[in-house]
Amino acid sequence: MTDPADARLLAALADVGKVAVHELAARVGMDPREVAYRLVNLSASGLPLLVGVESDPQGLRAALAGAPVPGPQGGQQPPHAHQPQPPHGGGSGPYPAQGTPSGQYQIAPAYGAPSGGYRPPAPPQPPAAHPPAVAPPSRPIATAPAPPPPPDPVLNTWGPPQTASWARGDQPPAPAAPPTPATGRPGDVLETQGLDGERLAVQLLEVQDPADYLFEAAGYRLRQGERAIVVHTEITNRGDVAFASLPDNYLELLSAEGGTITKAPVSLSSRPPHRIGVRPGETTGGHTVYVLPEATRVTAVRWSPRPEPDERSRLWSVEG
Repeated sequence: MTDPADARLLAALADVGKVAVHELAARVGMDPREVAYRLVNLSASGLPLLVGVESDPQGLRAALAGAPVPGPQGGQQPPHAHQPQPPHGGGSGPYPAQGTPSGQYQIAPAYGAPSGGYRPPAPPQPPAAHPPAVAPPSRPIATAPAPPPPPDPVLNTWGPPQTASWARGDQPPAPAAPPTPATGRPGDVLETQGLDGERLAVQLLEVQDPADYLFEAAGYRLRQGERAIVVHTEITNRGDVAFASLPDNYLELLSAEGGTITKAPVSLSSRPPHRIGVRPGETTGGHTVYVLPEATRVTAVRWSPRPEPDERSRLWSVEG
């Protein structure tokens, strides 16, 4: 063998015995594609070397069948983008009389004598000819109700601030959006919000229970009476605010006994973990690993944006 790169690859492989292609490439400082090409050629030359590959069967079948990847559809508008706009101007329909002074305020100018030179002189009108301008003498003036202030045309048209009374009465109300479900089954996409108002859609794709062979293939050891579970989830940011946390930071398993199982601080080379942050319009996926007692029965998977579950938490039932 004369190629020093091949010799370096084989020497590194002899040290570890079994390793993923990208990890071997990192050891020798080469491109993973070049390492794979060289290993295949060396295996074909008769060396005691087996080059293998591990895949996600369901994911490959979905890709071959042309299954669409969950994500934001182009041109979609957020549900609140089509809210009715308040009417401009004085309004229409039942509003033409709003903002017009009532009759009691038109009497005030009649208290004075006529003025101007556009009518001939006339003798003063006797007091009895005018309607009484004040309450009768027998009634205490202090108890006479004070006239209400003129109505504010802006408030009458639009309603008090932070209310919906400005909506036009001559048009039917917009249909209410259906409530977002808080629970589902594996495969369902559940919409929720992050701590900063991010519009998120979380999908539970797969629960591998048990996943001991994946756990041990990555070089970890399970103690007696333990088992491993791998959960595959995807998260889509459908809003304009970036989600800055780790998507599975508070992804938990719920047991039949009422307990919760948090994720284990390990990652598998064959099942890549989540990475921090989801930009607006982006869909990312990852795998979360759990180690729990072998006898524990898992009933649900719960996603939350914070350690304590609240109204933003979403739940998928995994019981048969």
